Amino acid sequence: MKTATPHQPKRALILIDIQNEYVTGNMRIEFPPLDVSLPNIAKAIEAAKAAGIPLVLVQQMAPASSPIFAEGSFGGELHSVVSKASADLLVQKTLPSALADTELGEWLTARQIDTLVVAGYMSQNCNESTIRQAAHEGWDVEYLHDASGAVSYRNSMGLLTAEAMHHATNVVMQSRFAAVMGTDQWIALIQTQQSPVRETLYQSYKAAQA
Repeated sequence: MKTATPHQPKRALILIDIQNEYVTGNMRIEFPPLDVSLPNIAKAIEAAKAAGIPLVLVQQMAPASSPIFAEGSFGGELHSVVSKASADLLVQKTLPSALADTELGEWLTARQIDTLVVAGYMSQNCNESTIRQAAHEGWDVEYLHDASGAVSYRNSMGLLTAEAMHHATNVVMQSRFAAVMGTDQWIALIQTQQSPVRETLYQSYKAAQA
């Protein structure tokens, strides 16, 4: 009797908004530090290329009058850590999710991609928006928390530090939307063809009560 072969994911690495604005521009990533996330992004690209995983670069676009990501500005350009990579697809977007009003979903479906590996900026905004939409549309998601980053917010609801923002995003994503892991962990996973840890909303709730 044959033993069923476990399903091996067909992945694409989706690198979101790794642009100069977040590195030297008007909205600099605070946590994890850029000297952590940028090298991990480079490592993820190298590992993906070695494993034959297609690379998708996503670029936020804004009008020329915008204070951030302005069309034609240096801040809006892709950072050198990704711009020098040979991408399989460049997606330009105007909304937070890389799947909203772009060709990305159709491109993934045409290539029978079933797992999106997400990294980039920012944790709580474009990363989270993309991950939630992907999960709702039926893709599995793996999220590289140390190849991503956040900034602090203060508004009429109060202050949230970048570290708290990033951590909260990771906990919520792991609770049902994605398998959250470090870059080294992900590289080991694809090399050994192991399955990532996926948890549920109820598991996460019960663990907190305990």
